[in-house]
Amino acid sequence: MQLNLSAGSLYTLPLPDIFHLAADVGFSGIEVIVNHDFDYAGGLPLLEEVQKILPIASLHAPFFDINGWGDKILQLQKTVDLAIACNIPLVNFHPPTWFSPELKFWNWFRKIKDFQQEVGRGQVTITLENMPADGPLGCHRYFLHQTVAMLDFARQHNLFLTFDTAHMGTCKTNFLTDFHDYYDSGRIRNVHFSDYGYGREHLLPGHGILPLTRFLNHLRESNYDGTITLELSPSEFPKGLERIRTSLTEVYNYLCRETNAENSPKILEAI
Repeated sequence: MQLNLSAGSLYTLPLPDIFHLAADVGFSGIEVIVNHDFDYAGGLPLLEEVQKILPIASLHAPFFDINGWGDKILQLQKTVDLAIACNIPLVNFHPPTWFSPELKFWNWFRKIKDFQQEVGRGQVTITLENMPADGPLGCHRYFLHQTVAMLDFARQHNLFLTFDTAHMGTCKTNFLTDFHDYYDSGRIRNVHFSDYGYGREHLLPGHGILPLTRFLNHLRESNYDGTITLELSPSEFPKGLERIRTSLTEVYNYLCRETNAENSPKILEAI
């Protein structure tokens, strides 16, 4: 297993600072979320700069409007362009929502016969992320919110998957059965890892109510060989770079310990 950090976990910091922190702690790579740093088709020089610090394991296509990037279809295509230009192996994106609605995106999305060839162009792995039940009264705002529907669509359209623990936890606190359905499909390529509880997503492990240690043990015992991407809310961290580094190191060591990942545990230095 490869342990990565989502840059969204610390999006209030400059991207180079996030990469330096992750490298110091011991993470293998970073998932970069395309945000306003990429306005008007920018971002390539920034990606080339931070790649010198730590590898970019994946790009997350925008989930809000980016100036000059067009609609969701163009956003995904431009994200793949960046991935190819920077030799980034994986692009993750969210399914269309019926709540907005995104009917143009949905119609395009369901007409793709082979996402790996038609969208990833045979050069980038394309993954779809399961989404939370975070609409009014806990309803689902996205198409394919049911596990069976998501897996059937993925098989029929050659689409790989990113499994998000917090998102699934909003639907089912004990999500391990659904995870095994995902795992048995052979289509998981990435895991977004965080806790959920009390109406809040992307919490530090232990700050919510999900069976995350059991989940990590399941990954280890099933010989999962994809990536685990720690994806937290910035509000989970204390103020100050050194205190953030200490908190990140603690959760990184927990991930190493529970997964037997190849990453080496980091020794906390006295501050």
